[in-house]
Amino acid sequence: VMRLTKPTLFTNIPVTCEERDLPGNLFNQLMKDDPSTVKGAEILMLGEMLTLPQNFGNIFLGETFSSYISVHNDSNQVVKDILVKADLQTSSQRLNLSASSAAVAELKPDCCIDDVIHHEVKEIGTHILVCAVSYTTQTGEKMYFRKFFKFQVLKPLDVKTKFYNAETDEVFLEAQIQNITTSPMFMEKVSLEPSMMYNVAELNTVDTAGESESTFGARTYLQPMDTRQYLYCLKPKQEFAEKAGVIKGVTVIGKLDIVWKTNLGERGRLQTSQLQRMAPGYGDVRLSLETIPDTVNLEEPFDITCKITNCSERTMDLVLEMCNTNSIHWCGVSGRQLGKLHPSSSLHLALTLLSSVQGLQSVSGLRLTDTFLKRTYEYDDIAQVCVVSSEIKQS
Repeated sequence: VMRLTKPTLFTNIPVTCEERDLPGNLFNQLMKDDPSTVKGAEILMLGEMLTLPQNFGNIFLGETFSSYISVHNDSNQVVKDILVKADLQTSSQRLNLSASSAAVAELKPDCCIDDVIHHEVKEIGTHILVCAVSYTTQTGEKMYFRKFFKFQVLKPLDVKTKFYNAETDEVFLEAQIQNITTSPMFMEKVSLEPSMMYNVAELNTVDTAGESESTFGARTYLQPMDTRQYLYCLKPKQEFAEKAGVIKGVTVIGKLDIVWKTNLGERGRLQTSQLQRMAPGYGDVRLSLETIPDTVNLEEPFDITCKITNCSERTMDLVLEMCNTNSIHWCGVSGRQLGKLHPSSSLHLALTLLSSVQGLQSVSGLRLTDTFLKRTYEYDDIAQVCVVSSEIKQS
């Protein structure tokens, strides 16, 4: 049994010395004459030839394990009904990797039966390749033997995720991917497959002269132990966006699909399990801002639009109260009835206010009271506006 892997670049150990030493220029000349060295850079360890694998090597999760199996008849007799079986034993299952389950009628002396097996590795830890051969001798005796080949499957990447819940029901996902192997990787694809309730937008590109370019540059190589951060924005689909109770309870966001290539094009792929976030707690009533200006003039009224959503499972009868602060003053009638609001329903509210103090001011002082339960919900610091001095027209 021999594992099939790509060759590697040959590395030589340069031996050199100064010209005044005893060998003189002998070592330098030998390196120049060595066909494996790079011409003009003989003292570098990296050669320009390829070398066949000298050992089993490392196998990483997500890569394809390939092996060549050869059964050779070393005797001087013809054997019959040869059956070769290859199984891969993991910690959780046993897989049959044989290409064919049919027996070979006979095998002459010095002849062999060859087979190549492939398997995409999906578990880490100890794997055992079990090769079993059964055959019948010329005297009709049934013979059987097995060989075991043990190897370890290592973890190639370390993936960490962070979730940020926005007030607009958007969810931002930050994925930190670290290369924990000993060789560089070419990151071919890192994408997020969202759950059925969300649409996803990748935030890993920038527009330059009308063309989209990766924020990581043209060559997306990830060196050993380096970490790269990917950012995604998930927005609820239109049919779910209006159902506040449904979106509030959604914890499953989607899964990451990562494809990479190593030294000479060996391809690997990992897909994470379903990523889950902590569902945000909105309470019984959620108040969010739909529109608000960034900059307003001092002592001049400006308008904002609020969205009030009933996140409970009961109908509410709401009353709106507006309380002034030292810098923010509400324009309108406080204590007005908003009417009944059914579960998962929303209403939009246009409000007017002004600021008497310059600078960055917080919008505070909204109170919602449910007359059914006599419960009051307070909303402070719901947004900030920049207040600047208004222009004075000189006559």
